[in-house]
Amino acid sequence: MHKSNRLLPSASRPLAFAALSAAVAVALVAPGMAHASAFQLHENSTQGLGRAYAGSSTAGGDVSVVENNPAAMSDLDGTYVQADITAINFSAKFSGSSHDVLGNPISGGNGGDAGTTLPVPALAISTKVSDRVNLGVAFDVPYGFQTEYDNNWMGRYDAVKTVLKSYDSTLSASFKINDEWSIGASAIAERTNADLTNAINFNAVGLGIQQGIAKQAQAQAAAAVAAAAAQIQAAQAANQITAQQAAAMLAAAEQQATAAATAAATAGAAQVAAALPPDSDGYAEVKGNDWAWGWQLGAYWKPTGNDRLGLNYRSRITHDIDGTANFDTAGAPGYSLLQANPQLASSIPPFTHTSGTARLTNPAVATLSYWHQESKFGIGADVSWTQWSVMRSLTVDYANAQPPTVLPFNWRNTYYVAVGGEYYATDKLTLRAGVSVDQAPMTASNRDPRVPDAARRMAAFGIGYKASEHFQINASYAHIFVSHAGVNDATSATGDVLTGTYDDYGNLLSVSAQYKF
Repeated sequence: MHKSNRLLPSASRPLAFAALSAAVAVALVAPGMAHASAFQLHENSTQGLGRAYAGSSTAGGDVSVVENNPAAMSDLDGTYVQADITAINFSAKFSGSSHDVLGNPISGGNGGDAGTTLPVPALAISTKVSDRVNLGVAFDVPYGFQTEYDNNWMGRYDAVKTVLKSYDSTLSASFKINDEWSIGASAIAERTNADLTNAINFNAVGLGIQQGIAKQAQAQAAAAVAAAAAQIQAAQAANQITAQQAAAMLAAAEQQATAAATAAATAGAAQVAAALPPDSDGYAEVKGNDWAWGWQLGAYWKPTGNDRLGLNYRSRITHDIDGTANFDTAGAPGYSLLQANPQLASSIPPFTHTSGTARLTNPAVATLSYWHQESKFGIGADVSWTQWSVMRSLTVDYANAQPPTVLPFNWRNTYYVAVGGEYYATDKLTLRAGVSVDQAPMTASNRDPRVPDAARRMAAFGIGYKASEHFQINASYAHIFVSHAGVNDATSATGDVLTGTYDDYGNLLSVSAQYKF
């Protein structure tokens, strides 16, 4: 992905803010390697995972409908408590090359395995308060991820560590219109936290400082020439020198000022180059958080005694992330030496504590769910649309006078399609299986090291055991196959370019317990 504020001939002081903007903005839209595309998670139901989430709100007996389609709570007769936990294990291995703004290769390996294993919990409670009304509350993690590369990998100027988590508290209600139709609605309170790091290429920053020194020397030369010209013109006006003498003196002054500027720029550039050689790295750490509100609406229809249809729409939720950035320059000791030189002070970007805000919008999601029920088996399907086009761009505003930074993402909307079912081996034992396909919102042209996502295919199976009329347990496993994820010229804030491909895959293992009072 090409970020604004990259190193250009006119860039110097904006580099500090470019590092902040790249860290805040890109990390806030990085991916989770769960079943859904980009950083979207759907791991709030062990039963649903066993079917690849086919029939996510229509299969019946799953309290996760509190957050997946509140209208379907009308089928839950009584008070239910369901707790789910899913271990998400994913792998993301990069292979490729990188170079700096001058085309020189960047040192470092491929970053190791950026993946990790994370637990994703969920809790849902539903109770029937009348013949027509059900109420529910749920807590889950709809968006989240964590990636971490080796500190010295070749793409360290784009990303080292990235953590993003959104926590939802959902209050839902359903109303049963008649035996065929129910409707539901939810209010959602969402907390989003971000914590991330990336390296800063101080060798590239040094190029910007050199450009600043050259501009400063040119400005001083111009001022010296202007002062000399004023004196020469005054002497000519007083008839102290002839026009020919004035022209010669002005040419000499210009030559002298140009020579002095060139010498000063050369000396300054040599000092900067010596102080900030290749592999002079600093690090930026950014943290931010925000609370925001959203809503969802659901409908539930039983056209026959064996068929169910559910439609749910979850609103987009917009966060104004407040972030702070801290910079560690210990890996570039020459930077502190340059700062101590008063002649260079105006050309050196201040990598010091600062703050900023970035508006992040978690996308709207619409899901159509179908289920057909027989005595020995059930089969269903889901089609889900995610409005990733809200990630066209991201704007970062700063607490000081630094102009805002706009980062283009140009993501596209995606579809998730799943087919799955259940087989009731006995009155107590249920077997589940399902498959799904999921599009990715980005391509190789706008894929970023923080977002190494691609189209996915998932195969899942699960098992359920009803220990009593009140208590049941479930377990599911799924494997995610990820398509080729190419990265074409992802460019860091300091102009470093990364090109290559990712080899990704994921594993999900989930267990749950449900109790009916």
